[in-house]
Amino acid sequence: MEELKHECGVALIRLLKPLDYYHRKYGSWMYPLSKLYLLMEKQHNRGQEGAGMACVKLDARPGEEYMFRERAVGTDAITEIFNSVYRHFKGIPAVRLQDPAFAANNLPFVGELYMGHLRYSTTGKSGLSYIHPFLRRNNWRARNLVLCGNFNMTNVETIFQEITASGQHPRHYADTYIILEQLGHRLDREVERLYRKYETEGLQSLAVTQAIEAGIDMTQVLRKAASSWDGGYVIAGMTGSGEAFVIRDPWGIRTAFYYMDDEIVVVASERPVIQTVMNVPADAVRELQRGEALLAGRKGGVRTAQILEPQKLSACSFERIYFSRGSDRDIYAERKKLGYNLVEPILKSVDYDVDHTVFSFIPNTAEVAYYGMLEGLNARLNRVKTAKIKERNGSLSERELDEILSQRIRSEKVALKDIKLRTFIAEGHNRNDLAAHVYDITYGSIKPYADNLVVIDDSIVRGTTLKQSIISILDRLHPKKIVIVSSSPQIRYPDCYGIDMSSMNEFIAFRAAIALLEERGMEHVVTDTYHRIKEDRKQDGIMTVNHVKAIYEPFTDEDISAKMAELLTAPAIRTKVEIIFQTLEGLRAACPNHPGDWYFSGNYPTPGGIRTVGRAFVKYMENDYLKKHPKLHF
Repeated sequence: MEELKHECGVALIRLLKPLDYYHRKYGSWMYPLSKLYLLMEKQHNRGQEGAGMACVKLDARPGEEYMFRERAVGTDAITEIFNSVYRHFKGIPAVRLQDPAFAANNLPFVGELYMGHLRYSTTGKSGLSYIHPFLRRNNWRARNLVLCGNFNMTNVETIFQEITASGQHPRHYADTYIILEQLGHRLDREVERLYRKYETEGLQSLAVTQAIEAGIDMTQVLRKAASSWDGGYVIAGMTGSGEAFVIRDPWGIRTAFYYMDDEIVVVASERPVIQTVMNVPADAVRELQRGEALLAGRKGGVRTAQILEPQKLSACSFERIYFSRGSDRDIYAERKKLGYNLVEPILKSVDYDVDHTVFSFIPNTAEVAYYGMLEGLNARLNRVKTAKIKERNGSLSERELDEILSQRIRSEKVALKDIKLRTFIAEGHNRNDLAAHVYDITYGSIKPYADNLVVIDDSIVRGTTLKQSIISILDRLHPKKIVIVSSSPQIRYPDCYGIDMSSMNEFIAFRAAIALLEERGMEHVVTDTYHRIKEDRKQDGIMTVNHVKAIYEPFTDEDISAKMAELLTAPAIRTKVEIIFQTLEGLRAACPNHPGDWYFSGNYPTPGGIRTVGRAFVKYMENDYLKKHPKLHF
């Protein structure tokens, strides 16, 4: 019910035919531009802070620009950057504008390689200078590099030290800049290697340049750079000489899909985006595998290569629950299964009284799980009806039979998003009052004091919206009981691979566990955990155990859920509130091919994940817990 910042979105296009081919077949040489625009718009859910695009022209003459980039900040960034691009084409006579040869030779943003990116900040840094793609310039075409990605590196410090030790001086301490410089450095070394090789063979001048551009081995560039990366990533790049690549992390944390035929190569962060834009079936779209790269050479040859050895599969489960578009065939089925799996605990919470229970969902992202929940409820109700009919062995009157058959699951649109909260117009209590009105209710949708109200959500992270808005607005309907259902398990641990969840105190599950420890006089668990992490961090920063798990170990899931309900129920709420979460087993059954569940289980796939959760806990202790408990001695 509270919006999480999404993963970034990536798009890449490589044309495999001359530009006039697309003009003849599709009616315009702008075919790749229109496809890039669609790929980006269809991933708009993955970028609300800015967008950028880049283009490489393969056959530009010396003295002419061959790499182009446009970026913009804001929710309308896609429209803004494409308006900027198309402004270059205005005022040109129609006859010339319709000539692909003229366009290729004279117009900017007309080329064979295109890249697009949509940004959601996961670092708190914003502004145009942080919008992808990032560009590294050089007088040699082969040394120019443009880069974008959906990633977060957990070991930026190590990579930074590596590249500064080689003599480089990055202008910014941010993972994107650092990865750009690291890859750029490796690209420089590859060009220098080829230069020495071909010079030794007797090539001179332009012949050397041409041989270098034809001989660059991007697999070696990527292997040498990526061998030090710890994190979840999909990184796309293009060189000025026409090499293009997309690489996925060896744990499969982040997603990338591609489609390829004899005309075009297309890459995007989500499968249905490519299906829709290219009008191809799901089976025609392939997923980039763990540690694999898709590479397109200057001459148009396309291949995949295993850059890093695949590690244990840790594909992000949150990608399936929340971030990706629900229109994907498999994601749709998985989200329905998540809702279906919750039927039994939901029914138990309302004493199996479906006649006096109304089912609904908030927000819209939970709608698919809601349909799965309804399917499960209806399936169970049908079994109950069948058992009642069999029980009477044909002795039912028509009225009794009609009574049984008329039983139904009561589903209503109980709440809807009413306004977008503008926090800048209010402070303090006024702001909280505004927050309470973000949602509105459908009056008359339940019977006051008689009906239970069950509302399903996709996740509960901080609980802020629940406490300030949802529960209070639902309480106005005067239900007998409010049951909040989360289709995902309790979010207990921070993410470090791309989602903006880094502070321990943000998580309502963590705050509930701390409150339970304090209630039961078990503060030593908190301090012991702090000491263990501090000791581990002394050992050259090497951490192999997630000690924060100890905070939750004394309690059942139900204990923590009950305490969360208590913390999120304001004193003015008259209705009893219960919170039900998906179990880890239910999540794994619904999403068997995406076992990356560190948010819920604390099982991080990389060493950097364990370092991140340890760092987050220490920060919580030293900036928050100690201030509230000054008498504690460490």
